[in-house]
Amino acid sequence: MLSLVNPRLPTGDDRLDLIFRALGDRTRRALLSRLSGGPAMVTELARHFDMSLPAVGKHRRVLERAGLLQRTIAGRVHRCSIDATPLKDADAWLAHYESFWNGTLDALQEHVMKHEDPGASDSG
Repeated sequence: MLSLVNPRLPTGDDRLDLIFRALGDRTRRALLSRLSGGPAMVTELARHFDMSLPAVGKHRRVLERAGLLQRTIAGRVHRCSIDATPLKDADAWLAHYESFWNGTLDALQEHVMKHEDPGASDSG
């Protein structure tokens, strides 16, 4: 029998907290990167990352709570796959600050252009 483990996901800021907490750890980012190439059994992930099953389980649970990982169970086999849908929420939050980044970079470029030595491009 195949069952899908799908925890109830919070919304709003609580969901963003879970997403950024999950992404804040390099091992979990590496697990997501590995899963972007296709589903894997938990035992395969443990071997690939030279981790114990309990250590992989800890990271898996954090990723599941954030909604970034889907796990299916068929008997004793637990297969994990990536679910990038929550990354849209993180992207939307980050997009709010894009104008700040672009504005800062535009101001820097303007400053450099204004103070550039006119003879600098002639030397060489």
